[in-house]
Amino acid sequence: MTVPEPPPPERRIIYRGRKIDLALQPVRLADGGVADREVVLHRGAAALVPMVDPDHVCLVANDRYAVGETLLEIPAGTIDEGETPDQTAPRELAEETGYVAARITFLRSWHVSPGVMNERMFLYLCEDLTPGPTDRQPDERLETRIVAWTEAIAMVRDGRISDAKTMLALLLCDRLRGAGA
Repeated sequence: MTVPEPPPPERRIIYRGRKIDLALQPVRLADGGVADREVVLHRGAAALVPMVDPDHVCLVANDRYAVGETLLEIPAGTIDEGETPDQTAPRELAEETGYVAARITFLRSWHVSPGVMNERMFLYLCEDLTPGPTDRQPDERLETRIVAWTEAIAMVRDGRISDAKTMLALLLCDRLRGAGA
């Protein structure tokens, strides 16, 4: 009779931040040993594809200090404490673009970077938009851009859009549009 191995110790938080925590996660190695792995803990985020009309999407030019560039992206934001992704989606849409959507449809979710973090991104299609005021966070430097759908897809293909969530979201929606969904 084999004795089951004890589970490794639980994660140990070594840093608490406003949007992320950093933990050391003990993992059992193939040889039976245990080693610590660094894990970024994140509440998750909602990402939005706001269709201004059937042929135009609202993107945001976002100053990303981590990469030292302004990137063209779909609007997205962190899920607040106690909030569901379905609650985050309309809040973030209004905050970042000023739009309110009559229809918000959940499409997919995915792991952002599972080798180092637990963040899950939830993608929503936003339609039947009504313009309104934005309510951006003080540290956000965003500028909305209305882009023709065909141009947005071309920007993904030629590298002008390099943000992974935006690339994935636009290509997925383009595939769904082509399928008549």
